[in-house]
Amino acid sequence: MTSLLTVEEHRARVLAAVTLLPAESVPLADATGRTLAEPVLAAHDLPGFDNSSMDGFAVRFSDVEGADADHPATLRVIADLPAGTTDDPAIAPGEAARIMTGAAVPADADAIVPFEDTAGGLADSLGAVEVRRAPAAPGAFIRRRGGDTRSGDTVLSAGERLGPFALAAAAAAGVDSVSVARRPRVAVVSTGSELVAPGTAPTRGQTPDSNATLLAALVAGADADLELADRVGDDPAGIETVLERARRADVVVFTGGVSAGAYEPVRLALSDRIAFEKVSMQPGKPQAFGVLDDGRLVFGLPGNPVSVAVSFEVFVRPALLALQGRAVLDRRIARLTASEAWTTPPGRRQYLPAAVDLVAGTVRPATAGGSGSHLAASLARAEAFAIVPAEVSTVSVGDALDVMLIP
Repeated sequence: MTSLLTVEEHRARVLAAVTLLPAESVPLADATGRTLAEPVLAAHDLPGFDNSSMDGFAVRFSDVEGADADHPATLRVIADLPAGTTDDPAIAPGEAARIMTGAAVPADADAIVPFEDTAGGLADSLGAVEVRRAPAAPGAFIRRRGGDTRSGDTVLSAGERLGPFALAAAAAAGVDSVSVARRPRVAVVSTGSELVAPGTAPTRGQTPDSNATLLAALVAGADADLELADRVGDDPAGIETVLERARRADVVVFTGGVSAGAYEPVRLALSDRIAFEKVSMQPGKPQAFGVLDDGRLVFGLPGNPVSVAVSFEVFVRPALLALQGRAVLDRRIARLTASEAWTTPPGRRQYLPAAVDLVAGTVRPATAGGSGSHLAASLARAEAFAIVPAEVSTVSVGDALDVMLIP
């Protein structure tokens, strides 16, 4: 009897075959979801100058130290400084400048008094100001030059994903283009003569092809490009035809046709080029993977939709991220407690579609239908996969589990 590979063994074989895709330079506007191939260095100090963090008055601290409602300090306002001005007015003892948030602090000032700490506030802020609460110390409400980062500092590291926050950091640091890995090009192919296009009323023996739709969305979620989506019957010749059509792809993902049945087109067509294994997991026990002579990675996943989703998350998605040089390949894992009991298959790690309550810290099956890999509708209710170790046969209420969170 052929021994089963562990999840870690199969994953290691997959990742060992990954070769980093080439880098290209793109403007920030086109970089959303891309993976940095080189670090982003600050082009200048950030902030680039001392500036006010409040609307108020730039003062000499010595002029207002100890001021309060009973002993206010009155200063003459000699300048008005909106954000963006280049003015640097001289401030003599007993003087102040009205200043807005983000404006450069005059060289002679060493503290900011907010409007709310004065008698008149904004309504009476020119001519003279009465300070009724002193700043805590010199430097109060001043953002210092380089307080966030210094010119030449690493703002973002290679391997980071460029989401909205990262892109904003790059822009703030004075960068307008970045070096990123090319997006992987992925072909997804559903196999099975029983499959019909979504929207087609299935007759006896037919099944709507949900896998192509599922995989297209999962590929996009892994920041890869869908090169081709196709469907072939149980004829091995169809596998060769679709591989020819998918010449530009870096990765080809087949669903179905990898088990031990009589009509398994992926196995029949590719058994001499990729490895067909059994992995100690549920769902997703039959798996195929290999590298074609031209360097394309080929995955063969089981055909049932839940198996496809699990197999993609555990094996395909990490490979797509590794192709891009992503520093983090895995989904976030939370440690939650079971709020319901369920049974698991003996001797195999279970990935159960689950619903979570992060406030309560609990996890439960997404549906009452159990863990059947054919339960496509249950995926719509799943927010996570509960990961049950192979040595566990029953999950009881209150048991602690690792849970893979799916955004």
